[in-house]
Amino acid sequence: MNTLTLTRIDCPVCGHSNQFNLDTSNGDQEYYEDCSACCNPIHCNMHIDEVRGAIELSVDASDEQYF
Repeated sequence: MNTLTLTRIDCPVCGHSNQFNLDTSNGDQEYYEDCSACCNPIHCNMHIDEVRGAIELSVDASDEQYF
């Protein structure tokens, strides 16, 4: 599997389409990217499914987190 994958993510706050490189070299990750239009943080949770060779990415706004 490539270690860098280009993907489009729609901002959950303003709906702007952003392009991000997903770095899969470190396995599963949880991180934040900033929207290029509204500058709000986008919470990304990436899971690498090595059996299927797939990347599972869930995205939400940082204020939608429930713990």
